Amino acid sequence: MRPFAYVRATSLQEAADAYAAHPGSRYLGGGTNLVDLMKLGVETPGALIDVSRLPLREIRELPDGGLRVGATVRGSDLAADPLVRTRYPLLSRALLSGASGQLRNVATTGGNLLQRTRCGYFQDLSKPCNKREPGSGCGARDGLHRDHAVLGHSEHCIATHPSDMAVALAALDAEVELYGGAGTTRSVAAAEFHRLPGDRPEHDTVIRPGEIVTAVILPAPAPGAVSLYRKARERASYAFALASVAVVLDLDDGRVRRIALAFGGLAHRPWRAAIAEARLTGAVPHPDAVRAAVDAELAQAKPLRDNAYKLPLARHLACDAIAELAGTHPGSPATP
Repeated sequence: MRPFAYVRATSLQEAADAYAAHPGSRYLGGGTNLVDLMKLGVETPGALIDVSRLPLREIRELPDGGLRVGATVRGSDLAADPLVRTRYPLLSRALLSGASGQLRNVATTGGNLLQRTRCGYFQDLSKPCNKREPGSGCGARDGLHRDHAVLGHSEHCIATHPSDMAVALAALDAEVELYGGAGTTRSVAAAEFHRLPGDRPEHDTVIRPGEIVTAVILPAPAPGAVSLYRKARERASYAFALASVAVVLDLDDGRVRRIALAFGGLAHRPWRAAIAEARLTGAVPHPDAVRAAVDAELAQAKPLRDNAYKLPLARHLACDAIAELAGTHPGSPATP
């Protein structure tokens, strides 16, 4: 076992000061991912700064009808919250699609965003991995990569981000609130919080050293908007997505007033489908139009030897989810 220091923070500033005093430290929330990586030797922090007892465990309604979700709110509490279930059903469904009930009872909202890839090469110290050891190579490119990225990857990393919740937050236009010490805060769009790998795959997010995730801000839902989360996986529960989709749809007189579409399981971060959204905005959501828009988005993909199956899988998930929300399944009375 590698020795490490332990600090139980009682305030945000105390946590930030402890981070500055212990180079290479990590913030500890539920620990459901970090502790596993420490056991494997992937993470070797010199100190753990426990932020689980900070006053960040509240789900609070905002004056404009949105929600502020504290970073230490547990996944099970967030999924079961009445306001989340009624106003943001795709978020509740995404949370219930991930992990087990026991893990959701421990895992935090902030930790969910900061969890690291489940790529086997990242977790195996005997294999090369640029994310774990920059410059060592990517073992997955010529190895086992059936579950890996088809969008936004680089020669340095083809891993995918595992979070279901993050995909829902990207489609909901949520923001991540960060505390940087000395009272400074900033917000980052959830869709931009995670980075594509580029030539620096060791950096998962845009978070700066020492910053603490304090909350997720959910904007008020548009009146009449509907939403859905769909996930394809190899078994019925406790499995990461091969592909997933989060959709928010707002129709006006049979045409798309606004649509938000995000894919999971396809890239290094939740993939917001800007091309498909632009094509569908103002259009009648006929299945042919939806399929063409989704295909235009997925045309950017660069599948590898063993994971091209993800493209038709993602297409079917997206088209089916949009059809369900729009009432355009074949045979539906609302079909154009």
